[in-house]
Amino acid sequence: MANEKSTSYRWVVVTLLFFATTINYIDRQIIGLLKDYLAKDFNWTESDYSNIVIWFNVAYAMGNVLFGIVVDRVGSKIGYAASIVFWSLAAAAHSLVKSTGGFVGARIGLGLGEGGNFPSAIRCVTEWFPKKQRAFATGIFNSGTNIAAVISPGVIYFIYHSYGWRTAFFLTGIIGFVWLVFWLVFYEVPARQKRINQAEFDYIHSGDADEEKESGPNKLTWGRLLGVRQTWAFIIGKFFTDPVWWFYLFWIPSYFNTTYKIDLKSSWVYVSTIYFVATFGSVFGGYLSGWFMKQGWPVYKARKTAMFLYALCVLPVFFIQNTSNPWSAVCLVSLAAAAHQAWSANIFTTASDMFPKKAISSVIGLGNMAGAMGNILFPMLIGSILDHFKVLGKITAGYNIIFVICSCAYVLAWLLMHLLSPTMKRVVA
Repeated sequence: MANEKSTSYRWVVVTLLFFATTINYIDRQIIGLLKDYLAKDFNWTESDYSNIVIWFNVAYAMGNVLFGIVVDRVGSKIGYAASIVFWSLAAAAHSLVKSTGGFVGARIGLGLGEGGNFPSAIRCVTEWFPKKQRAFATGIFNSGTNIAAVISPGVIYFIYHSYGWRTAFFLTGIIGFVWLVFWLVFYEVPARQKRINQAEFDYIHSGDADEEKESGPNKLTWGRLLGVRQTWAFIIGKFFTDPVWWFYLFWIPSYFNTTYKIDLKSSWVYVSTIYFVATFGSVFGGYLSGWFMKQGWPVYKARKTAMFLYALCVLPVFFIQNTSNPWSAVCLVSLAAAAHQAWSANIFTTASDMFPKKAISSVIGLGNMAGAMGNILFPMLIGSILDHFKVLGKITAGYNIIFVICSCAYVLAWLLMHLLSPTMKRVVA
């Protein structure tokens, strides 16, 4: 077997996935950063903005399922390229809209295209990494979501005040085409990648024989996938926890504005701090379950123990209602965001723990669709709560209720996942 320290091209792959995910989140986050400015220009209520978020999530749900099928059929290289072309064009198209309906249309296009990111990226990780490194690799590329959130507030604020919101959408939209050049030049599956040596190839495939023996020779159809408890464990976990992250992404800048009277010019420091801390959660969270495995723990025990610890780390955000200054709130949200990213690195990897490579993109697509469905329902609730308390002049009380819901979501998700799949038994075709 190859010495893992002597092989490295798979980390080039992770770097490509990291930048794609960073671009993905810059493109989706910009509307949250500019929400209060756009709301004045287009006379949006909280419910209007929630509806724009909802339509994005409807499209994102569909995009995950569609690209999950596409990537499993045409492969990760072509599938990922198609995804980023689609979403980059849609992101840039935001600069042309002239109405709320135009934003809805642009967000639908963006959601469809961005739905291909995670089915493609998780497939790449499964192709390029043995099981014990997949959560760590996923945590690294998934930290791009945090880096996007760290750099976006300052950059978007500068572009907005220098050139306007249309230029901000256009410039962030075209970045994807720069990434596409590097992807087409440097990416290929290990079997066709001429830049790796035999030692790395052998290390990447060091566990394949056992995995394929367990998975069987037949194709896993949708009917088969939806008929097993393992699929539903992944779906439930994503449904209950994805909406929490998106609440942070789309509402935290506005939370600081309405609660502490801090606009984008001043709040970007607080928002960036949250996601900077979350980056450590993403990387460490992926490392921890792998470390447990190296200590001899079974895969399911290592994965679930790590996820339970992260679920507990979200609970303190409940106490945000007792904070009296923005930095106290930053500390609580930072811990919750870091725990989410650690949770995310592991829940994505449970798919490759329970399913063969040939079904990974489809399973990820189904789970992300469920997460997006949660992202449709939760913003409806958020919009209703915030509009209700805004009328009463107590919008901060509305945010406090939402944070209570967020604090409990992960423990509930973990319990349901454990009931559905206690030992995460591998699915056989």
